[in-house]
Amino acid sequence: MAQKLISWNLNGIRAVAKKGLIDILHSVNADVYCFQETKAQDDQVIEALTGLEGYHIYSFSAVKKGYSGTAILTKEKPISVVNGLGVDEHDDEGRVLTAEFKDYYLITTYVPNSKSGLSRLPYRKIWDAALLSHMQELEKAKPVIICGDLNVAHQPLDLKNDKANFNKTPGYTEQEIGGMDNYIKGGFTDSFRHFYPNEEKYSWWSYRMNARAKNVGWRLDYFLVSDGLMNKVEDAFILNDIFGSDHCPVGIDIK
Repeated sequence: MAQKLISWNLNGIRAVAKKGLIDILHSVNADVYCFQETKAQDDQVIEALTGLEGYHIYSFSAVKKGYSGTAILTKEKPISVVNGLGVDEHDDEGRVLTAEFKDYYLITTYVPNSKSGLSRLPYRKIWDAALLSHMQELEKAKPVIICGDLNVAHQPLDLKNDKANFNKTPGYTEQEIGGMDNYIKGGFTDSFRHFYPNEEKYSWWSYRMNARAKNVGWRLDYFLVSDGLMNKVEDAFILNDIFGSDHCPVGIDIK
């Protein structure tokens, strides 16, 4: 059965709800939506989605209110849904949500930002290893699709000003790039790069300096797919024409 999967860092689901989120979701008509940075508690996520028909809704909120948070909206009811990685240090911020379907596991994640001054870079290294371990453990049972804001530009092609940002800016350090390398080496394919190896297309733009209008952006949002499942992926895409957040949706079509 053909499916369209969409991932979108909303940077606040309640804020985007006021900008026409429900109409956007009905218009795109994906089979599954994965959200990051909902910045809302579970009941607030449900409230923000009032008027959305035909989806089972699951959310994992941070302990800290108005911060982080992930959600999955799916037309097909999953076999199971699990919050987090099973480690309190990682799970208090609501950053990982895993749904099991017949043919694959689907993970949505909001990877921690290394912060200005790279103050959270040591934690990021621990996080990346824990997430890869989770992916590989699930893959022992069936293929894995992981999507979300991975907070890294993997290649120079994935951000506008690569040399000026390398090892200085969160999301483009040697360590973070290495974390993504480990996902790829660990048996996962960057679906967008698979189909479009040379295309400059971004999924995040700063709110400052009119960056989106100038297309001075970064590709921070991904669908990584188990290598063995890539033959089922028909296309990957970035929906630059959808507004409402500083990120735009990204997605894949699977057959």
